[in-house]
Amino acid sequence: MKKRRATGEAPPAPPAGQGDLFGGALLPLAPSVEAVAPKPPEPPARPPAPVPPAALPDVSTSLSPLPGAPARPAAPTRTVLTVGELTQQIKTTLESRFPRVLVRGEVSGFRGANARGHLYFTLKDAEASIDVKMWASQAARLRFHLRDGLAVVVEGSVDLYAPSGRYSLIAFKLEPEGEGALALAFEQLKARLAAEGLIGDNRVRPPRPLPFLPRRIGVVTSRTGAALQDFLRVLHSRHPRLSVLLCDARVQGEGSAEEVARGIERLSRTDVDVIVVTRGGGSKEDLWTFNEERVARAIFASPVPVVSAIGHEIDFTIADFVADWRAPTPSAAAERLAPVLQELEYGLATWSVRLRKAAERRVLELRGALVEARSGLVDPRRRLSTERLRLADAEEAMTRRMQLVLRRHREDLRAHTEHLQRQRPQSRLAEQRARLVQLSARLKDALRADVAARRAQSAQARLRLERVSPAARVAELRARLADHKARLVALEKDALAHAQRHFQGLEGRLDALSPLKVMSRGYAVTVRRRDGGVVRSIADVQPGELLGIKFSSGGARTLQGCEEIEATVTAVKGPVDC
Repeated sequence: MKKRRATGEAPPAPPAGQGDLFGGALLPLAPSVEAVAPKPPEPPARPPAPVPPAALPDVSTSLSPLPGAPARPAAPTRTVLTVGELTQQIKTTLESRFPRVLVRGEVSGFRGANARGHLYFTLKDAEASIDVKMWASQAARLRFHLRDGLAVVVEGSVDLYAPSGRYSLIAFKLEPEGEGALALAFEQLKARLAAEGLIGDNRVRPPRPLPFLPRRIGVVTSRTGAALQDFLRVLHSRHPRLSVLLCDARVQGEGSAEEVARGIERLSRTDVDVIVVTRGGGSKEDLWTFNEERVARAIFASPVPVVSAIGHEIDFTIADFVADWRAPTPSAAAERLAPVLQELEYGLATWSVRLRKAAERRVLELRGALVEARSGLVDPRRRLSTERLRLADAEEAMTRRMQLVLRRHREDLRAHTEHLQRQRPQSRLAEQRARLVQLSARLKDALRADVAARRAQSAQARLRLERVSPAARVAELRARLADHKARLVALEKDALAHAQRHFQGLEGRLDALSPLKVMSRGYAVTVRRRDGGVVRSIADVQPGELLGIKFSSGGARTLQGCEEIEATVTAVKGPVDC
């Protein structure tokens, strides 16, 4: 059924002959929202007392119309509606009365979009609730995600579904109450990406370092925008030889997020060393392309570092959090990526001169060492003859020693063989058995005597114990126990005081030997990022390696709690004048 917009016209009258539930004709609703409560019916009057039938006059003869009285009205006809007719009338009334309304409430019972993309939930407050439906075409335009408990303002129309007799609200537009849709969508996407490890302190992949001197820079922006001109002007003023590969993409409007993400993916498959995603300043709606999840995931998936240079310094987008480095402006990104060419040439010339001088100095040192080693070299033939004589003497001495040891072992073997022949096993076994029987008998006699003696001693001790009372001995032992306890407490206190003094002395010595104490005087500890090893010499590092330089701060108690500076090794030189 086609819905009618609110134009101030009265709803159409029902068909002729169709009445309301009680048989009367349907009347148009008043423009006031408040319904007038029906007046309660008056209670019927008390019926009169019954009169005997004989006393009643004949109604047909006695009752006659009074002269001049109006005629009696005809009885009203009774109209019965079907359920469909009644529902249709209610549907027409509701939809024509509420074609477009704004309703505030709290989302409840939301289970996400169904298979077709439609949204179904309940909007409620402290007094009532209403079912809300939002079709997939309108739901696709939402900038934020619904959740239970979210206070929203719904713009829509009232609809009644006749087969179930339930009315609902068809939503055209949803806005969060108290905050804008863009701000809510920004925070929801930021929280979801942080939970997945794309941004924040727990991100899966830490920010990658930018190349010191990139061979080619990829730029994703609009080729007609001012941001590209500013970037190229600053970049080529500092280093005119740098190569730039541009991927043209719209930076605002419908479909711009897909173009930016596609541009990042295309540049990541080329030979660029770094990708710059940039555009000029604007409102939050203009910069919303860089708050889309598609762009954020494309930046995170890029195999090369990505620099975000979007808007002005006060503008923050989701791309700024996902990128490896955020530049406040496009010009700042160009300054970070392009070192000054003249400074590079001057530094290269300086290092070339220093390297040449160091090589010449090293060649002179090696020549002197070669002359000194040549003068101390001995003729190897004389050394070989001497070693041969020593080897012959050692071989002769070893031969004499082996012969002496062999002769001694042969004599020992002969003596053991003779002794073994003298010791017959059969006679030794019989002798040992007889001795064992004798010792067993003696052991039994000794055990009997010992048991008898112990029994006698036990009886005597029991008698003495019964004659002597243990009370005095217990009192004496208690006194000794108290004295020992007091001495033990005093010794414990003395030991504790001595241990505390010793611990304080050790603590002072440990604090004096602490590396943090040394670092507080201006020293630092340098560690390698790849394995956490401490750098002790130039042989422990290589050019391009990432280092961490730790400084002692005022409140640091451990080496991990020290302040740290990240640095990249650009060159390694030998000790010149330490």
